[in-house]
Amino acid sequence: MKTFTIATVILSLLALPAMPAYAQGKRPHTGEEKKKDDRPKVDEQAYKAALERIPEPKEKYDPWAVTKTAEPAKKPK
Repeated sequence: MKTFTIATVILSLLALPAMPAYAQGKRPHTGEEKKKDDRPKVDEQAYKAALERIPEPKEKYDPWAVTKTAEPAKKPK
């Protein structure tokens, strides 16, 4: 058992310096590769037409409406 433990420690210490070099070798070369633009092209006229089809709200939206009461509380004098 003692021999197995010593062999494991020695092998782990020998493999330790090789791990960072292995990780650096897997990095992609960003300068040499061309980036592909696979995104669809935006049609500006269709975008503006879609914005015009959105109806305008009749009343202004109040995000704090649920926190307000209908009438303010009256203070007793």
